[in-house]
Amino acid sequence: MPEAIQRLDQQALVWIAEHLRCGLLNPVVEFYTRLGNTGLLFIGLALLMLCFKRTRRAGASALCAMLIGLVVVNFTIKPLVSRPRPWLVIENFASLVEEHDPNSFPSGHTNAAFAFALAVWAAAPERWMKIAAVAAAALMGLSRLYVGVHFPSDVLAGAVIGSLCGLLGAWVVKKAWERIPRRLQGPE
Repeated sequence: MPEAIQRLDQQALVWIAEHLRCGLLNPVVEFYTRLGNTGLLFIGLALLMLCFKRTRRAGASALCAMLIGLVVVNFTIKPLVSRPRPWLVIENFASLVEEHDPNSFPSGHTNAAFAFALAVWAAAPERWMKIAAVAAAALMGLSRLYVGVHFPSDVLAGAVIGSLCGLLGAWVVKKAWERIPRRLQGPE
């Protein structure tokens, strides 16, 4: 990571830890960020969407998008970049949650959240679903900063990559959907 970005990232993360963390909010944010472990929250929501004809395509799009994101981020970019977590490079910095993956860039939680959100945005039938998905993704990214397990550039990169994976996943499913018998698709 370029030195100027690393310095800004460290300053921003220390500022968040010193000025935004509070005893009342900590357990709420810790709980929410843990829901993103292994994509649990977003995989669960996508599977739930598969259960209803009206949201089936959005659910399939989200699952496809998160699978693409998993391959791109966790199996490709993270091991190649190997950026250490904040507590490994910032002296006396403590995260609020334990993270076993030593690689920080990009944020996998944020990637999964935005892959889900943009796929849902592209395929969900209701506006409120689209807005809720994007809000949940943004909160996931912010939670990763709050608990101190990622630098801001990790989260930004996770959001951008996840968004692209979301759009790609929605496109792939849309193309496949055109070949699926109408009775399995549900209403558009």
